[in-house]
Amino acid sequence: MIEDYLKGNLTAAEAQAFEQLRTNDPVVDHKVVAHKAFLETLTQYGKVLSLKQQMDHAHAQMDVEAMAEKMRPHPSFIVNLWRKNKSAVAIAASFLLLTIFSVYSIQHNSKQNGSYEVMRREITNIKNNQNKLVRTLNSNGPKSAKGPSSVAKFGGSGFALTANGYLCTNYHVIRDADSIYVQKNGESFKVKVAYFDAQYDIAILKIIDNSFSPLSNLPYKLKRNGVGMGEDVYTLGFPKDDAVLGEGYVSSKTGHNGDTTQYQVSIPINPGNSGGAVFDNFGNIVGMITAKENQVEGAAFAVKSKHILEALNAIPSDSLGKKVAFSKKNPLQGLNRTKQIDKIQDFVYMIKVYN
Repeated sequence: MIEDYLKGNLTAAEAQAFEQLRTNDPVVDHKVVAHKAFLETLTQYGKVLSLKQQMDHAHAQMDVEAMAEKMRPHPSFIVNLWRKNKSAVAIAASFLLLTIFSVYSIQHNSKQNGSYEVMRREITNIKNNQNKLVRTLNSNGPKSAKGPSSVAKFGGSGFALTANGYLCTNYHVIRDADSIYVQKNGESFKVKVAYFDAQYDIAILKIIDNSFSPLSNLPYKLKRNGVGMGEDVYTLGFPKDDAVLGEGYVSSKTGHNGDTTQYQVSIPINPGNSGGAVFDNFGNIVGMITAKENQVEGAAFAVKSKHILEALNAIPSDSLGKKVAFSKKNPLQGLNRTKQIDKIQDFVYMIKVYN
């Protein structure tokens, strides 16, 4: 169905119905974007292969030695030609060298800047293992008596979704973990994975530590609608053992390779920022930091908040309890950035992964 849609084989009514399905179902839209990139790569490969076959066939029909003998000029002709045109030949040679150098420079720069965008699937798999924002925790950092005695192998950021201990982070942060703890203000609490969606890189954790006390009402809301390009945003995460503020703006309403499930945000981030909430000026959560593009300064990607809401809604309501509701009126609205952060920082956590 997706391939027929992309190739224009659907009727007008079918195409209109499929467009509506893409609008209503972000999963379908994400699959369409990925399949389109795959078909474009396949088509390009077919063209290159066809051209190579044509060139091989043409070369096989040529009698190279006979052509060389026929076209070879007499030595005296070459000497006279050089004497009459040596100045023009020198100029042409200089121009040719300059052109070759310029083309090489352009190709070299293009390859450097665009290497992340080529072969999306393979590059994405590599980034999940090497360039996702997961940091190795400093063994000299503070330890809590409530946490395990060993040093955590990986870490990231997370934020509260409910007052009774449900948190959100990236799936890649906690993937393959033997045990997971979250830390805030020097206290560590054991958590379990309540839900995850590898496609959107979302994981919802639940604090199961008996020493955990329910939080007060959450000061922020998950924004259901999108945000516009140029809108100011900020994040609060843990690239080190203390929370760090990162500020910027929404630079694109789509993520890598036109991914409609993400925003591109111009926020300088570092390993450990993965899973950090992205807030707008009113204190609404509009997304969650997921990854960055290494070869472009300040180009980070954040999964949109509506997908976090969808993940939260996938958990049975009897498990979530009555504390899932966000405030109808955002208490952060109208406060300046400093006062917003004062209220938010008690609801953000460092994620520690042990395996």
